[in-house]
Amino acid sequence: MSHALLVDDDEASLEALAELVGREGFTIDMAGTLREGREKMAARRPDLVLLDIHLPDGNGIDLFEDVESRSTTEVVLMTGQPSLQTSIEALRLGAADYLIKPVNIKHLKGILARVARPADLKAEIRRLHGELRSLGRFSRLLGASAAMQRVYDAIARVAPTAATVLITGESGSGKELAAQSIHELSRRRKQPFVPVNCSAISPQLIESEMFGHEKGSFTGASRQHKGYFERADGGTLFLDEITEMPIELQSKLLRVLETGSLMRVGGDEPLETDVRVIAAANRSPEEAVTEGKLREDLLYRLQVFPLRLPALRERTEDIELLANHFLAEMNRSEGAAKTLAVEVVEQLRRYHWPGNVRELKNMLHRAFIMAEEVIDMHCLTPELGATPVASGDALTLRVGMKIADAERRLILATLEHCGGNKGQTAELLGVSVKTLYNRLSTYAEQ
Repeated sequence: MSHALLVDDDEASLEALAELVGREGFTIDMAGTLREGREKMAARRPDLVLLDIHLPDGNGIDLFEDVESRSTTEVVLMTGQPSLQTSIEALRLGAADYLIKPVNIKHLKGILARVARPADLKAEIRRLHGELRSLGRFSRLLGASAAMQRVYDAIARVAPTAATVLITGESGSGKELAAQSIHELSRRRKQPFVPVNCSAISPQLIESEMFGHEKGSFTGASRQHKGYFERADGGTLFLDEITEMPIELQSKLLRVLETGSLMRVGGDEPLETDVRVIAAANRSPEEAVTEGKLREDLLYRLQVFPLRLPALRERTEDIELLANHFLAEMNRSEGAAKTLAVEVVEQLRRYHWPGNVRELKNMLHRAFIMAEEVIDMHCLTPELGATPVASGDALTLRVGMKIADAERRLILATLEHCGGNKGQTAELLGVSVKTLYNRLSTYAEQ
């Protein structure tokens, strides 16, 4: 039976918590001060500590920061005086979760249901590290380079916590796979993983899609609709292209993250939600804040744990491993036994891959279709066959030129280089197609 230590100087709150936690199958110890908490912990190691931040003899985080307790015990911090800074500090320290008093009963029950002994997750991570050594794979990600090893170490650290994660990286670098890996190594892995591309939803519908709506709340709302947050309840919500979310909706998202409750469009009763949010962006979130596209306070709340995925050109030693993996998948699917010519592997290593892993997979798919038995140079796309080392076309910019003018020249030059192909242009520039269309529309009006 799991054992819980409850540390709170409010006697009534402590007794109510003890009753609820006890009903969930835990044995209970209680303490009203830091000193009592340390004594109880020394006498019997708890699997879970529910810890009030404000205690008579100090800050609860002082107990949480005890190295020995952090290595063996899950800690959930509680406070009746919530602040963005406090919640971020708690999650960055590795808290399993963060509760605002009076405690949300549904949220607490969700935490108690997910409590797993640290040894369970450590064993899973050890297994994955063994698989990495033998196959170059870690959960859903592939690659044995030093750059990817750092990513795996970061995922192994953050996955078991409740911290929000902001994943950055170029288009096609594997941000959704990284988010899925975090989910599958977390205590929420048996619950839904719901991916949402914020740039692919109409601005007129995104609030309804995100938070749901009540029947009759607007023209065409013929029935009640559950939004992404409700569908992800108990699990993980992955918000891709977060910098493309309308600025007016971002304040509502921040409120949900802070309070754990939401309001459907047309609703008048708040709904409790228990969701871990992982967000992603293929552009600099700091630049998005400067441009007024992303709220600074939302960035701080999302970026409790930042994770950057390297571009494929930053880990060229993984290209052959990735190529052989994709080829093996295609061979299994088609019942074939095609192979890669040695010179093709060398060419793949030299190319700069503006579309990253996604571009590599798509290129190999085309080459697979073109090949008979061996994928040779003739099966490659023209840019791979004709341009072995991609240094790119030169673009001269004048010192002192306004940033907006330099951006315009770069976008238009890249569009011309891509023969007017906006999808390829967006991939090369590392922006969404929607962002590219917005820029081009602005230029057309000038």
